[in-house]
Amino acid sequence: MATQAHSLSYAGCNFLRQRLVLSTLSGRPVKIRKIRARDDNPGLRDFEASFIRLLDKITNGSRIEINQTGTTLYYQPGLLYGGSVEHDCSILRSIGYYLESLLCLAPFMKHPLRIVLRGVTNDQVDPSVDVLKATALPLLKQFGIDGESFELKIVRRGMLPGGGGEVLFSCPVRKVLKPIQLTDPGKIRRIRGMAYSVRVSPQMANRIVDSARSILNKFIPDIYIYTDHMKGVNAGRSPGFGLWLVAETTNGTFLSAELVSNHQGQGAAVLPEDLGRNCAKLLLEEIHRGGCVDSTNQSLALLLMTLGQQDVSKVLLGPLSPYT
Repeated sequence: MATQAHSLSYAGCNFLRQRLVLSTLSGRPVKIRKIRARDDNPGLRDFEASFIRLLDKITNGSRIEINQTGTTLYYQPGLLYGGSVEHDCSILRSIGYYLESLLCLAPFMKHPLRIVLRGVTNDQVDPSVDVLKATALPLLKQFGIDGESFELKIVRRGMLPGGGGEVLFSCPVRKVLKPIQLTDPGKIRRIRGMAYSVRVSPQMANRIVDSARSILNKFIPDIYIYTDHMKGVNAGRSPGFGLWLVAETTNGTFLSAELVSNHQGQGAAVLPEDLGRNCAKLLLEEIHRGGCVDSTNQSLALLLMTLGQQDVSKVLLGPLSPYT
């Protein structure tokens, strides 16, 4: 294993993504030891190896060394290059796992990034692509990252366990970020959302919408929840359904919540009515937590504030999520 005197040294698999992203942005090599060393199945998991391969694709000149057991990783970052990239994500984690890190890196590429990611679009662990599109993109626009080529598009949906989803993400280059002053979240103006279903009856989505509205209609009249039923090749390889909701405030803050059905072979089946009601309650909980950034995007906002100019940025957050 190569060891550099100036490389940062860490132990354990926690925060692997954040360490590699910050290493890439700062240009400092990192060495991570004892990755699940005492586990029955030691070393890097498939989804982490896939993430490292993704970093290798979007950078130029990165040096990655992994020992035979996969318990030690040395990463010397190259230049963020960008360009057109395609990547097959591991189906153990959703595309949101990879996209969260790309949102941190994409504005600082040499060439505008245009990437096609394939895998699972919605799961119960990571933020879905829909929620990142509805909340993270408006947040990036506050920092001045905007343009015609700034888009996140779901071409195909893919649910666990088969995957088969496809997402297109493109982002322009912005070397300088605007400082932000987000201290007043404002009042809730409207609620938008989408109930989606793949390889199940289209009626499922309508049942989700009715049950979610039964709770939210008590608080605000301006609610519109779309239904999205993809068919054929666009529906991925596995059945499933889910709902995401976004509350928009008078000052342009977006607060989100989402729920996805259990996949085949995982626990008891979920009724669409229960899923709709529970997701509406999660949105009310997120609104109760408050802040100008929802709990999904707290860490993204803080990172972009750190990378901004030598100017003061202010943001009001609710209670910090464990991830942040």
